[in-house]
Amino acid sequence: MKTVAQLLKTKAAGVVSIKPDATVTDAVKLLAEKNIGAILVLNNARLVGILSERDLARKMALAGKSPDKMLVSDIMTRQVLFVTPAQTNEECMALMTDKRVRHLPVIENDRVVGILSIGDLVKDIICEQQFTIDQLVQYIHR
Repeated sequence: MKTVAQLLKTKAAGVVSIKPDATVTDAVKLLAEKNIGAILVLNNARLVGILSERDLARKMALAGKSPDKMLVSDIMTRQVLFVTPAQTNEECMALMTDKRVRHLPVIENDRVVGILSIGDLVKDIICEQQFTIDQLVQYIHR
């Protein structure tokens, strides 16, 4: 299994983030523009929350306000699960499955260094399985 640090090397550098005082409309536009399912909420480079499509679907409707008048901080998830670069793909998958989340920020020395989605992890597992299959096929055909 690969480490989170190895997985991050295969992704584009940087993370997409928004401030807690931005409007929900701004967050939705950013999610759509970047074609992503979650955005990190940073205040002075410090992780204070995460806003996912699930938050939007569930909390926005219940709030009963216009997205133009609602702040990201009103509906973001404040207790953010995260991983470190030293953790493995397997550990991330177990955490995501157990806690039913689809995105994990990566934190190193109290700084956000990346984010992993369930899609990133599944893609890596599929690549590892394909590599194993290819090796077995080569071995059989010797």
